[in-house]
Amino acid sequence: MIHPEIPRTVLTPITGYRLLHTKYPAIYVFEDVATPEEFDVLYDIQKLTNPRLTQEVGNLNLLPREEWVLGIRGAHYAMAAFTHINPDGSRFSNGDFGVYYLGDSPETALAEVVYHCQRYWRNVPELKFERFEYRCLETELGGSSFADITGLPDTHPWYHPTDYSAPQQLGASLRVAGETGITYRSVRHREGLCWALLTPKTITSIIQTSLHQIIWDKGIVSVGLVTPT
Repeated sequence: MIHPEIPRTVLTPITGYRLLHTKYPAIYVFEDVATPEEFDVLYDIQKLTNPRLTQEVGNLNLLPREEWVLGIRGAHYAMAAFTHINPDGSRFSNGDFGVYYLGDSPETALAEVVYHCQRYWRNVPELKFERFEYRCLETELGGSSFADITGLPDTHPWYHPTDYSAPQQLGASLRVAGETGITYRSVRHREGLCWALLTPKTITSIIQTSLHQIIWDKGIVSVGLVTPT
């Protein structure tokens, strides 16, 4: 076993939260079928009328077919995290594979997103004033075993606030070993807990629960819920 010194926590079904920019479209072909074989048929049919479908679905080769989650509520959100990956990487991935990140509350998920948005937008010189909207995705996970690093101190390299080289090596080795994911303390929200899913297999349902707006004006000036009209 890779990293046998890391305890494994067996989780009962839990609920986590993830924020996703509204610019990403829903891809319902993942929800309309229950098996990869049915997906192949429906995918070929829909390609005839939607030339953008291949781009929207992403690179399916990044996720083994036995790990696909199809036919569940919100399957498109689960799959997209692993077929559309950030080449710049993230805390537990160097950009070679996808990770579905979750917080234990909407506040934890929002704190993580706000930090990364602020860091990215500061490097976009033409960005003056803009409103960005994010869906809050309530994600249900089935019972599974996670590598648990919550007992490590803040000074451990896996918790470094900006240098992800060490946790990326951890994520890659756990992914190769077939681990489900990692439980860790939020670096951006004190007392918050996070999960990094290395596979979508444990996801059983995803629904949108709220809409959040971040306003940028030479810096983040407002973060809040969008009130329906």
